[in-house]
Amino acid sequence: MPRTPPEASSENARRTMQANKRRDTSAELAVRRRLHASGLRYRIDYAADPTDRRRRVDIAFTKVRVAIFIDGCFWHGCPDHYVQPKSNVEYWRPKIARNMERDLQSVERLENAGWTVLRFWEHDDPDAVATSIAATVRSGGRNRPPDVGRPG
Repeated sequence: MPRTPPEASSENARRTMQANKRRDTSAELAVRRRLHASGLRYRIDYAADPTDRRRRVDIAFTKVRVAIFIDGCFWHGCPDHYVQPKSNVEYWRPKIARNMERDLQSVERLENAGWTVLRFWEHDDPDAVATSIAATVRSGGRNRPPDVGRPG
């Protein structure tokens, strides 16, 4: 099970992979713009878990302890949009499985530390996402609407 990324299968694949960002994705920016316009202030790329500073929350409302993740469909194995790559399957299948397991662990750790965790997919409507986040934040993180986010 190789953990080092394999050579790209083509020049186009190499350019695509190099263009991927860890933060400030278009989905994150769209939601953040709406949150800011609604008057909410937040931290980005926040290390909410002091035991693991490498795991970072996309958007954090530290005063009310609400952590937001906006997950890419490819990297986090979206059940609606994830397509297994045809090349280097022996690398990608366990890589995405590890990402999904880490997502579950991150939710569990943060919730155990008293955070309310909301996860969304990059394809979710940014207006609806921002509205759900704002409702949770304005309730002090206590009243999470039942249809908010995706399962951990």
